[in-house]
This record gives sequence, structure tokens and C-alpha cells, in this order.
Amino acid sequence: MDRYKGLLAIAAIAALTACGDRSEPGESGTESSAAPLGFVGGKACEPCHVAEYELWKGSHHDLAMQIVDETTVLGDFDGEQFTHFGVTSTFFQRDGKFFARTDGPDGELHDYEIAYVFGFDPLQQYLIEFPGGRLQALSVCWDSRPESEGGQRWFHLHPDDPVPHGDVLHWTGPNQNWNYMCADCHSTKLRKNYLASEDRYDTSWEEINVSCEACHGPGSVHLAWANARAESGIENELAFDLSNPDDGLTVDLRNDGLWRFDSDEKFAHRTPEKGADAQLDTCGRCHSRRGVLHPETVRGQSLLDTHRPALLDEPLYYADGQILDEVYVWGSFLQSRMHAAGVVCTDCHEAHALQPPEKRDLVCLGCHRADVYAVPEHHHHKWESTGASCVACHMLARYYMGVDLRHDHSFRIPRPDLTLTLGSPNTCTDCHADQTVEWSAEANERWYGTELSEKPHYGQVLQAGRAGAPGAARALAELANEPTVPAIIRATALHMLPPAPQTADAVRRGLGDANPLVRDAALEATESLEPRLRLQLVRQLLSDPVLSVRIQAARMMIMVPIELWDPSDRARLERPLAEYRAAQIENADRPEARVNLAVLAVAVGELELARTEYETALRLGPWFVPAYVNLADLYRQIQRDDEAERILRTGLEQVGDSAELSHVLGLTLVRQGRVPDAIAELSHAAELAPEYPRYAYVYGIALNSVGEADRARSVLDDAYRLHPGDQSLLTALVTMSRDVGDWEAALRYALDLVELIPEDPGARQLLAEIQSSQDGKQ
Repeated sequence: MDRYKGLLAIAAIAALTACGDRSEPGESGTESSAAPLGFVGGKACEPCHVAEYELWKGSHHDLAMQIVDETTVLGDFDGEQFTHFGVTSTFFQRDGKFFARTDGPDGELHDYEIAYVFGFDPLQQYLIEFPGGRLQALSVCWDSRPESEGGQRWFHLHPDDPVPHGDVLHWTGPNQNWNYMCADCHSTKLRKNYLASEDRYDTSWEEINVSCEACHGPGSVHLAWANARAESGIENELAFDLSNPDDGLTVDLRNDGLWRFDSDEKFAHRTPEKGADAQLDTCGRCHSRRGVLHPETVRGQSLLDTHRPALLDEPLYYADGQILDEVYVWGSFLQSRMHAAGVVCTDCHEAHALQPPEKRDLVCLGCHRADVYAVPEHHHHKWESTGASCVACHMLARYYMGVDLRHDHSFRIPRPDLTLTLGSPNTCTDCHADQTVEWSAEANERWYGTELSEKPHYGQVLQAGRAGAPGAARALAELANEPTVPAIIRATALHMLPPAPQTADAVRRGLGDANPLVRDAALEATESLEPRLRLQLVRQLLSDPVLSVRIQAARMMIMVPIELWDPSDRARLERPLAEYRAAQIENADRPEARVNLAVLAVAVGELELARTEYETALRLGPWFVPAYVNLADLYRQIQRDDEAERILRTGLEQVGDSAELSHVLGLTLVRQGRVPDAIAELSHAAELAPEYPRYAYVYGIALNSVGEADRARSVLDDAYRLHPGDQSLLTALVTMSRDVGDWEAALRYALDLVELIPEDPGARQLLAEIQSSQDGKQ
């Protein structure tokens, strides 16, 4: 199990939680400036919105988090025991309170009082208070499903892993901390309030659950408007003009689209066409895999003005974009034809009860003609069988948190042929588990022909990019600039772009894209560009209207040497850099943010501050490898390789085997002249992580430098077979083979290099030299 998933990218903004220097509410044009906005509580909404309030009551939002009492606790606390890898937890009541006796941060059993219940269906978690304002979520949960479905039992979220105390995933550890991991999506107007100087939380909320104002925004002005209307004699709720810009609502979440069929259409079309993605931006704040950029959510803004969503990266998604890790809904839905056609969340989900109708296929048939799609001629299954269901075939389902079945919202056509080539799942073999993928692929071809399977699919390009396959750079650049492809796919392609001649043009186009998700990814891709070109491209986006883009531009800007800046660049950078810094400070309870602050300090020459931030990162997360690596590099910069070695060896003691730490330790030992020890560490790194060609490359170069050319070429050739698209490996193999006089191998590798990067004049020149030298030898 990868405990550090999503945590190892140095200066990765996806883990951030805030930003500063923002306009005050009322300045954005989306909120009323007539009176200050305040929260009034959901009960204040009920008198006018009776039907909506009743639908909301008992929903997942209503029961997202609750105080503890006999009515809210679903689990068996009558002395029930549960044993997980030798740790027996006991759940009991005492003096009217609920307790769990389980292993604490020291590994010993302790009695912990349950402070809050978290969720209710299909599982319920329990929160326990710790010093410093921390709430921690127990990993032993109550399965609240009916007994007939396997529920009414205690279970562990990690059934196949002991997760001992001290582990980052142990329930007392940082990755089970409610304040950071869970809180902002389970309560209304949640303020994490981490006090860095005291290393404690003062977390607060307006309402403990997800109430009306969590989505609609603070309601004080709207309530005053409604009361004024009522005092004027307009008491009928239906008379309220909710489109009135003076009604005090901070965002309009109404779904005013109507779906109509023309006489010859298979699909309905939306009238009027969809405008802004207000619903998706609002729902996406919690129903996406994302990092928080700003604690003060101003309703009506783009999602990327307050959050930075994850792209279709490994290991979150399969290469074809289907769900793999727990990514929720937003990233899947953006890939769908439904999103492109203008479908919004409430076209399928009731806005307040949240659930779609019990007969879910009826939702689909509101836009897809039943006489075309709900017939055996289309689905090739018996009437009312599972295979005749739209949802079963087009919404892949996976269990998360052990018992929570969630559906992929990309609404894709089943593609067993992609399972064969990409290893991604398909609903055909999910259902027909007794059959092979080949059987499903043949059935699809027999029923629907080969047109679909013969079309290129973006998953093939993303898979090539993940594997570093030959030609991947060109294919990713083309995918990134294809306007008919959904923005999240284009952004992912830009994010994956390797350094290559065609990179600059694709990045330049991406920076000018209308979608901020694409601009954000394009900015990240500038990291591989030459500093002067990067500066030229980045500075134009320092004033981008979207927060995530601005702070990404600031991050890229500070990586450019200051001596290359224009005099005006400092002024341009001032605001977005302040926003970037504030984002890290708001998220200062995480080692990722501390590393980001240290990287910023290094960039502006504040090395002592950087050292302090790195050391704080290690205190907060002794498992966080980038903090060791960057602190060691800081010591390298000030010529303190002895301290760098100490830090790296401490990291290896804390973390255990780490390819990155061994690799950097090897480089440190090279600088100290301890070459045999260095080669041992470089070898270990390459062995631990063959998926990273850089480790094998450096190891091979080190071997060659001490005269072990044959062994070096063997290491590099093995790595090249795993990574045939890696330019560095090929270049080294060409030059090493040339230097030992193996002209046949040199020519073979040189031809591969030119095929890999045909536009590169250096590769062609190297090939010409090899050919000329070989001719001279004959």
C-alpha cells in the first residue's frame, strides 16, 4: 500500500489549503454589497422553503456529522469486540457516553470517548478528541448496511494491512486527522484555524452538518430581502423572484434547462444552452479529489478560484480516465459527453435529497430515446436484466472505504478492447466474471462492429505518456492542443509532457486556453523549458483572473534566476506570490506546505528560514521524503555535505528503503569522493525503483566513470528495454558504445535515438558521426 500517495511532489500545490490577498465579499460582483453577509442557519430557510427542507432532512448532507447520542450512534457499543492484526478493539458505553478501547499513538490500549459520529450510510465513522484541538477518525468503522447485504458489523478500512501505531495511516496519524482531511466537506462554514505558533487547531463551524448555506452561501441578506417582501404583503413563496439580483443570494444554482427531442433526434438537446458551471463548481468543491487554495469560498466563483483539482494522473485514474483511487465524481464527469452536452448535477440528482430516482434508468431515458436505447437491439440483453440497465453498462462501480459502492460518472461505452491494451476495467467483464476479456471484446465487435475499437482513444496516448514510450511526447502535444477533447484530458496531457522539441509550442497554446484547468497544467509544464523562454511565457499569467493559475505562475516564476527578470517583474509578482505564500501558511499543519515555504525561501535567498521550514516539515511528517531530500540539497548549496549525509541517513532510518533517499545519498557520497559507497547507494536506488529511468541512468554513468563500461552499458540497456522512450538512456548508450568501439551497438542505438526525437539536430549529428566513424573503420 502506498501511504504517501499524492504527497511526494515537491512544491505540489494540489495539497494546499488557502490563499490570501483576496477581495472582500461584495467586491466580486457575485454578492450584494448592500449589507454584510452572515450565516443564519438552515432553520431560518425552512419557513419559505418547506419542501426543500423536508427533502434535505435525513439526507447525506444533513447527517454528514452529528453529535453523539442514542439516536445518532448506529454501531454496536454493547461490549462488541473487533480484532485486527492482533489488536482487539472494544466498543462500550459508560455513564451514558460511548467509548472505544483501542490502540493509541503509543501502541497501547486506551479508552477513548466518542466525540462525534461521521456519516451514516453505508458506513459510520467515529471521531475522537485529542489534545491541541485535533479530532481523529477511527479506522474501525460500523457497516450500517442491512445484515442481508453483509452489514451490521464492525470492520477495518484497511483489512489487509496491520497499519501499526506510528504509521501515517494509523487512526491517530496525520492522514486520519479530521481537521485537515475531512472537516471542510462535512460542516457548514468550516474554519480549520490551525495556529502554527502553538501547533494546535481552533477549528469552528456555523453548523455541524452540510446545511443550506454550505451550497447557497451566507443567507443573511437573502433572509432580510425575503422578510422585507413578506412585510410588503408578498408572502407567497412562489412570488419571490429568485433571479432578482437584489435577493441577496450569492450564487444561482437553479437548473433552468429543458431537454427536448426534435422529431428525428436520438438524444434530447438543452434549451437554453448551459452557461456558467455554477452547479459543477459548487458541488465540485467536495465531490472532487482536490486541494483547497482559499478558506473563504466565495460562491459563484470558478472551482479553480478556491481549489486545485487533481488531473487524470496515476494512480488516481486508469489511463483511459476511469476511476481507480478514491476520486469522487468531478474528474469523471468532466470527461463525459453529458457534461459536453450541458447536463448538470440536478438533471439526474434531486437537489436536496441528493439521490437519483430509485429507477435510475428512467433518468437516462429522459434524454436518450427509449425506442432506440432501451431495446434488446441496442443492449443485446434480456428485458429487465442487469445487462439491459443503462447504469450497469455505462457507469462502472467500485467499492471505496470497504463498503461504499460508487459509480464512475464519465458515462462511457464499455471498451473490452481497451482492457486488453491498457489494463483498464470494463463493465462487460465486471458482470460476466466467468468470461474472458477476449470473449467480451468479440461480443462487442459482433454487436456493434469495429468502428469504435478502430478509433484512437486518448487513453492510449496517456498510457504511452505514463510509460515514456517512443513518440509519446508528440502524441501528448497533439492531444493537449485538440480542441474537441475535454479540458481535463488536455490538461492531463500537458501535465505529462516530457522535455522535447515540440513541448514549447504545445505549452504556449495551453497557456492561452480559455479553460483555467488547461492554463494551470500548461504552467506546470513550463518547468522543463529553458529559463528565458519560461519567463517569457509565465509572466503573462501572473495577473490571470483565476487564483489557481496565478499562484502556479508565481511558483514557476520564482524558479527562474532573478538575474533574468525585468525591473517590472517584481511588481507583477508581488500579488500572486503573496497569495502563494499565504496558501502555504494557511496549510502549515502539513509537511508539504512547509516544504513549499522552504523552496520559496531558497528562491529568494533566505536560506536560514528555508532550513527552519524543512526541519518543521520533518517534525510534522518524519515520513515525508521530499523534506529530507530538499534539506540535504540546502546543505549541498552551502557546502555542508557532511550534514547532507546525516540528514539522508536519518531519513533512511525513519522511512526504511527509499529509492529517492538512496539516490540522493549516492550523489552526496560522490561529491565527498567516496565512490564505492556512492555506487552501492546508486545501485540500490535503481534496484528499488526500476520504474524511474533516471536512477538507472545515474547509476550507469557512475559505473562508466570508474571504468566499468560493460557493466554500465548492461545497466543502461536493461533500463532502456523498460523505458524505450527515454532520451537520456539512449544518448548514454550511443556514446558509451562509441567510446568502447562497439560501432554496431552505437549505430543501433543512434538510429533509435533519431527515431525517438527526429526533430532534434543533436541526435542527427550524433548519428552522422557514428556512421562516418563506422565507414572509416571499414
